[in-house]
Amino acid sequence: MSVRVLPERPLPGHAVCLDLRTAGEYDPEAVVRAALDAPQPGGERRFLVLDEADRLVAHQLLYERLSSYGPARIVCVAVGGRRERTLSRTPTLRPPAAGVLWVFDTAEEGVPGEAVLRPLVDVLSTPEVFDAVLRALGEVVHGVAVPAVRVLEHDLSDEARARAWRQAVEGLTGPDVPAGTVSAEQVPGALALLLDEGVPRSLSDHRWLPPQGRAGARIAACDEAVGDAVDGYHRVRGAAGLLTGAGRAVDLPGDIERVTAELDRVRSAVADAFAAAGGSRLTAEHRSVLRDRGIELPELPREISRAGIVPALRDHTHELIGKGLPLRSVAARLSALSARTAPVGSAARLARLDALCGPERLRRLGGRYPFTAGGSRPVAFAVTGVLALLAGVWPLLGWVLGPAVGVLAAGLAHLMLRRRPNRSPDGRIDGGGATGAAPRLFGGVLGGLAGAGLGQFLGLPPWAGAVALTVALVAVVLLALRDWSLAVDDWWARADPEEAWRILREIQTLVVTTAVHDWLFAEVRHHCSAGAGAVARLLHGLAETADARGRPHGDPDGRPHGRERSYTDPAGARGSGARAGSGAEPPGRDSGTSSWNWEEWDPVEDDVWSDMDEEPVDRAPGPPPGSPYPAGPPDGDPARPDGGTPPVPDSLPAPAWLERRYGDGGPLLVDTLVGDLVAGTLLILDGCWAGVERDPGAMASTVHEQRIAELLDETRIRLERDVAASPPPRHEGVRDTDALSALSSFTDRSDRPDAARLTGVAPDAVARLLLAEDDPGRTVALCGPEHLRLLSHDPLAARKVRFVPEAMRRGAAGDDVWRGTGEDVVWTGAGRHAGILRLVPLRADVVHTVRAEEAGEP
Repeated sequence: MSVRVLPERPLPGHAVCLDLRTAGEYDPEAVVRAALDAPQPGGERRFLVLDEADRLVAHQLLYERLSSYGPARIVCVAVGGRRERTLSRTPTLRPPAAGVLWVFDTAEEGVPGEAVLRPLVDVLSTPEVFDAVLRALGEVVHGVAVPAVRVLEHDLSDEARARAWRQAVEGLTGPDVPAGTVSAEQVPGALALLLDEGVPRSLSDHRWLPPQGRAGARIAACDEAVGDAVDGYHRVRGAAGLLTGAGRAVDLPGDIERVTAELDRVRSAVADAFAAAGGSRLTAEHRSVLRDRGIELPELPREISRAGIVPALRDHTHELIGKGLPLRSVAARLSALSARTAPVGSAARLARLDALCGPERLRRLGGRYPFTAGGSRPVAFAVTGVLALLAGVWPLLGWVLGPAVGVLAAGLAHLMLRRRPNRSPDGRIDGGGATGAAPRLFGGVLGGLAGAGLGQFLGLPPWAGAVALTVALVAVVLLALRDWSLAVDDWWARADPEEAWRILREIQTLVVTTAVHDWLFAEVRHHCSAGAGAVARLLHGLAETADARGRPHGDPDGRPHGRERSYTDPAGARGSGARAGSGAEPPGRDSGTSSWNWEEWDPVEDDVWSDMDEEPVDRAPGPPPGSPYPAGPPDGDPARPDGGTPPVPDSLPAPAWLERRYGDGGPLLVDTLVGDLVAGTLLILDGCWAGVERDPGAMASTVHEQRIAELLDETRIRLERDVAASPPPRHEGVRDTDALSALSSFTDRSDRPDAARLTGVAPDAVARLLLAEDDPGRTVALCGPEHLRLLSHDPLAARKVRFVPEAMRRGAAGDDVWRGTGEDVVWTGAGRHAGILRLVPLRADVVHTVRAEEAGEP
């Protein structure tokens, strides 16, 4: 019998299965030791034992050892041969702690025993069915019965299973995406301080550049120079600057030159500090160097600390996963965070300093700009001519007063040129200029002569000429003062010495930003960058492992090696010997083995079968085939130490009592699988944060990749066993329950969809089977017609166990169809099988209780 009769790994809480049959070279005691070492939570100890019916007494010591660690409950499936007519068992296998199910190899013609035993083992290993069967065996004679079975299996087609698994793994891992960018609004507050250029509130009043320091003194000198230039500008730009000697002592070009020189000294001092402390880690030596250069650093602010970085990273990672992002997308976000928070040192800020106060900007600030006044020359000619004309209308005197107004306008223009603000008093610095004196002179002379001729012609009274002269003189002076102020303001705006103040503020802001983010936060930024990078690499490695482990390989239907179902239902196997097609009706009384009875049995047939020898079964090399947990590499078959794949039969027909209904996958199947994988991944990450906190660079990803491989195997097994209807095993030892409590909707997978939403198969057939009248003909006895004489003919002696997975009645799909179901139905927590087990007792003289010593066994 093949080792694939036993499940590769039972679900948590299921009975531990072991095979004690002697068809092979292995040590039965090793099988028992492995079964005793198998974990069984909750203190329950259930063992489902496959054994040869004629070896029960010989294995008495093995059954006694199963109870050596405490009381154990045992259901023994005794496989009998064709010629056996009596059953001998040891006292250990008596109720209430044990019971025996006697099955025969002759259950169906043309159906291998493996195809009969594997689904039977799957059903019996379910804890609820196991307990119900054991209780029922305690109510029959001798605690021994022959099972008669009718089972419905709701499962996925191979294509649907492979597709759902592929989509689930893709939903977990996601495609490769670029790192992109990350902003302060997208991360927790502790990490946001590292992304923006702000200063913590607790440091807002700190004096980073004290006045007594080198940099502070140079900033103060530059600020004073700019202040002097601004004061001189205000003294020059008014009427006093033009008409009096108030502006003669003002040297605006010299003040601007001093501003430029002081600003260059400030730049040199800051650049020297940036270069001297340009490392990515702040040390005591760096603090001393910065203090010598006039920069005073405080202690690390209370708003941020190295200890708070990893919890913030954990919360950020959980938030991203909670939003439904796959692992590669989360890894890309964390990679962007790692790159953004990586400390680059203050030396990298020199480029920004050059952009703020580089040679080009200093050259522009210290440039010599010409002084231009008077506006457009044609306009000045026309305006001065009009005013001179107005002054010349005084009869007779207008011939002198009109041209005199033009001379006055030209004189004021010349005075503006002499007292221009871009010329030093000593003439050392002169930016040149033009004020339009000539156009005003020519316009005034011509306008005055024209006005005198007009006045002579009009003959105006003297008072009118006086008024006109007054207006002309006042207008000339006011226009000259206006042109002077506008010209001074224009030159000042082009020279813009006040820009030095803006540059100083930008330099001070740059110094504070550098001090906070490149010096004070250097250690924290390094820890954040290393931690985010480590988690990003871990998630990417987990995604790669998941893709590699979850990628279909080994079989055309996409099932990995070592995860094959041991019995299939190919189209070619459906016939008179296998009634297991989708939607097949149960056999009637006249079909298959279920119609055998004592009257129709031919003794000659028994004699024919009894002359045939059983063929030996080849076993694959490796660990003991009866072990409940065959050891082996995860990528290979558990039963082979070399990781290879054992020979798989081309097809195994299903027994007549098993009816399969295949679905194409329900609407919640992929989402459920993805949720299980995400929950398991979060639990894997829960164990890595301590390593990230301790040393991100030394975190071993191999351990976590092995854990996600185990997660994939466990999820894949549940997909194979019951289409993921059962929840994942509860993870013990969570290190940070508070952090995961916010993600309880992801980590708590106890709330499962109903089976119809997972498989796509309605539970109606199961409900009809359970609601049908008690008809023994609906079940198939796992014995041949030659064994019917051994069974009890008392119909009241048989016991019936009806079982249905709880997932089939969960949800709206199962609310109505289960009405009327009896209270004796056993609702199982896992499994894809539902049906009826009738336990038919044997005649009193068929079963014998014998001790090993009495039978002559050693």
